[in-house]
Amino acid sequence: MPKPQQISLMRIYTDEAAMHGDETVVTTIIARARTYGLRGGTVLKGILGFSSSSIIHERHAFGIGDNPPLVIELIDARARLEDFYTQLDDLRGIGLVSLEQVDVLTRAAEQK
Repeated sequence: MPKPQQISLMRIYTDEAAMHGDETVVTTIIARARTYGLRGGTVLKGILGFSSSSIIHERHAFGIGDNPPLVIELIDARARLEDFYTQLDDLRGIGLVSLEQVDVLTRAAEQK
């Protein structure tokens, strides 16, 4: 097994209804992350969640009134993620943002 590489993971919590102009906040963040050149990003859709405001974010039957929670995971060096975060100041609808160190065992780009 290869030696794990230490890298950082940023998680940005939001919801599906958060908008920035005509685009969702999620679409805006992923587009900016890609333009910035971060190593990778994924959006995870939750079933149920709540925030410090006690608002419940959830999916409803038939999609009526849906506003499920979303988590954007971005991976790169800690300094690059910290710098990228400063470029999100103009966005509304972002909740908690966390940053942690993770061990990467494999990288798809190196396997090709």
